[in-house]
Amino acid sequence: MDMSPKEYQQYVKKMSPKSPLWKDLLLAFLIGGAICVLGQLIQTFWGSVGLGQDDAATASSCSLVFLSALTTGLNWYNKLARFGGAGTLVPITGFANAVVSPAIDFKTEGFITGMAAKMFLIAGPVIVFGTLASVIYGVILMLFDLV
Repeated sequence: MDMSPKEYQQYVKKMSPKSPLWKDLLLAFLIGGAICVLGQLIQTFWGSVGLGQDDAATASSCSLVFLSALTTGLNWYNKLARFGGAGTLVPITGFANAVVSPAIDFKTEGFITGMAAKMFLIAGPVIVFGTLASVIYGVILMLFDLV
C-alpha cells in the first residue's frame, strides 16, 4: 500500500476514535476541583488546630504532597488520572506524582542507578525551568526597584 503523507494523515484521522471533549473537560474540572477542595479542607484543618495562615498553607501543601505520593504508591493516583484526566495535573499533586511514579517504576534497577537517578526524569525539567524563571523574575523585580 503506497500512500502519500497527506493520504496517510487522512487515513489516520478517519480511523482514530473521536475524543469525547466535553466529557473530558467536565471530568478534568470536577477532579481538579475536588483536589483543590481537599486542599482547602486540609488547610482549614491545619488552621483549626492552631497554625497561622502561612503555616497552615505550608502544612496543607506538605499534606497534599504526602497524599499524592501515598496514592501514587498504592496505584490509586493512576486510576484517578485515567478517570479525571488533566484534572489530576493540579500543580502540587501532579508534581508529586511525577516525582514518585518514575521512582517506583525504576526501583528494580537499584536504589542509586534506578530510583534515585530516574526520580526526576519527568520533574527535572520543571525544576530547572521553574528555577530559571524565578531567577529571571527576581532580576526583573530587582531592576525595577532600583529605577
